[in-house]
Amino acid sequence: MRVLSGIQPSGKLHIGNYFGAIAQMLRLQEENELFAFIANYHALSGGADLAELKRNTFEVAVDFFSLGIDPEKTVFWVQSHAKEVLELYWILSRYTPVGLLERAHSYKDKVAKGIAPSHALFSYPVLMAADILLYDAEKVPVGKDQIQHLEMTRDIAVKFNNEHGEIFTIPEALVEESVATVPGIDGAKMSKSYKNTIEIFMEEKPLQKRCNKIVTDSTPLGEPLDPESCNVYALCALFLDEEGRAELAERYRSGKEGYGAFKKYLKELIWEHFAEAREKRAYYLAHPDEVTDILEAGAAKARTIAEKKMAVVRDAVGIL
Repeated sequence: MRVLSGIQPSGKLHIGNYFGAIAQMLRLQEENELFAFIANYHALSGGADLAELKRNTFEVAVDFFSLGIDPEKTVFWVQSHAKEVLELYWILSRYTPVGLLERAHSYKDKVAKGIAPSHALFSYPVLMAADILLYDAEKVPVGKDQIQHLEMTRDIAVKFNNEHGEIFTIPEALVEESVATVPGIDGAKMSKSYKNTIEIFMEEKPLQKRCNKIVTDSTPLGEPLDPESCNVYALCALFLDEEGRAELAERYRSGKEGYGAFKKYLKELIWEHFAEAREKRAYYLAHPDEVTDILEAGAAKARTIAEKKMAVVRDAVGIL
């Protein structure tokens, strides 16, 4: 099964990126044909630090390889290194009703959060459709907030196929319900756009300070705490198995520990979980040419497939 996933280089990777996408990608690459890319064109739509985009793109690649993405198993590239996606994006715009884009929840939410409205932000779902359809992806891992965009991709593909024949594979969403939404330090979805993230590769002391900022209620020390309503517990649970979550919940309800203790415990879970990845990251940062070579090899594989698909698309729509 061909699976496609992408992530924006709009800042340092955080816990939400890992449990919302990367951990699933690590599993998928073992049993599927995984295509994964760094979505640097998407980063232009809003929220990214454009002055740091090149550096962030490189560091995200380093982070992916450090966390376990294997270029021998996964086709991994930078989005802009296969520019056929922009050509397909424009062609698909011809098959995208404005009303479809106007219904996008993500666009409205981002504008409400203060991101400047722009054509790039508004047409984000069309570029996402091009990413998916260009490589005939059968499954696309998405969070709950991205399901609507995937449905838009399906609508665009069906409209195109109805006019020109069965050219595009109609993709299906792949959602892991238990980790579809990871809370940030304010309780909202963890997102760089919302500035509420906990970064994966923070130094230990800044990591503890960040965990300390997680919003909790005002229950005083010595009284039982409710794990089900606690953002700290929700984050700890991501790192624990069923038995570990049950034990932690019991600690909450005992009333013997306060939120400060659980924030320290969360820091320890994060620090231990990514210990091996930190070592790999140090290696890749010391060998940047190796990272560049891996990205170039991945882009060559992606372009081979993209060029073949675009030849069919151009013929269908009458582009010489």
